[in-house]
Amino acid sequence: MSEDSRWTDAWEQTSSLLALRELTRLSEQVAPAVANRAGLTHNELRTLEHLVEGPMGPGELSRVLGVSSAASSGIIDRLERRGHAQRVSHASDGRRTSVTISDSGRAEVVGQLMPMFRELAELDAGLTDAEREVVTRYLQGAARAMRRVI
Repeated sequence: MSEDSRWTDAWEQTSSLLALRELTRLSEQVAPAVANRAGLTHNELRTLEHLVEGPMGPGELSRVLGVSSAASSGIIDRLERRGHAQRVSHASDGRRTSVTISDSGRAEVVGQLMPMFRELAELDAGLTDAEREVVTRYLQGAARAMRRVI
């Protein structure tokens, strides 16, 4: 028996580890559920989420989505037809284009996610500074552990 299997056999599932497992499972379901309600594909929603942060070039979107440039172009085309995004000339290089999110695209993303954001903000507001520090340290450590496998 390997040391890893001995460790996992003795691993105690504490309430915090179980809660973290539930949170990670639920977080995997949020984007598909939101995309479905909004009538978007998962990649269309992911594109809008990236564009909320700022304009991106079609090639850059292709890379962050992990899709071909043709697939990225199709996603952008569909979002443009819905009025959620637009291609514009790049600010510093007129030969290039950037994709920006429109007001309707921003409203779609924010509108779908706002109930969750509100509840999370209320939950956070109920923490003391000391509690928030402990939660932050735990979540940052959990994120670090997850990064080890990706």
